[in-house]
Amino acid sequence: MHSEKGEKYMQNHNATIERGENVVNLVLAIGAKNYKICLTDDNPNEVKNVFNDLVVELKRGKYSFTLSDEKKDLYYNICEEYIKQLNGEIADVYSQLKRYELVENSEN
Repeated sequence: MHSEKGEKYMQNHNATIERGENVVNLVLAIGAKNYKICLTDDNPNEVKNVFNDLVVELKRGKYSFTLSDEKKDLYYNICEEYIKQLNGEIADVYSQLKRYELVENSEN
């Protein structure tokens, strides 16, 4: 989709919380691909790998995430803030990618 100025609209992707018996994940969905960040385990390398994958996706166009979850518990509050911070980082990284002409489509 394009705006009147010919710019593409920002894609909005879904984020959900996957609650297991001993593990809780924040799931970031882009198309058919799900990126999981474990909230119950401290693994900075996993988070770094997900963020690197999100940067690769970002080269295809600007996007953000919206949290969808029916249960308003502590994990929801944590994920809501996480998504807010992540969307800010995504916007910042996208502007840098665009400045250095690293996006795949210059219309974005």
